[in-house]
Amino acid sequence: MKVLITSAASAGAHKLKAALNNDEVVLGDYNDLPAFMGMLKLPNPAADTYAHQMLTLCLDNSFDTVYLLNSQEAEVLLLSEQLFKEYNINIINGSNNI
Repeated sequence: MKVLITSAASAGAHKLKAALNNDEVVLGDYNDLPAFMGMLKLPNPAADTYAHQMLTLCLDNSFDTVYLLNSQEAEVLLLSEQLFKEYNINIINGSNNI
């Protein structure tokens, strides 16, 4: 199972990554992060096409599950949860798991 956790710059993202105990966890953020951190650059949730951009990113990277730690991201993607399920991608409001 390959997992994406958003809000990579937050302590909650690192705490969740450790709790998942999975080798295939990738952290990502739409905010600018230093390149040396090795985290995935995500689309901005304020974009009109955010859900489609995230779906493409998930399909391109073979993510099975996305934990959303940012409320703006969750607000947009949870509305598109059915679309992601059609591609066997689980959308989880990760703020409930921290």
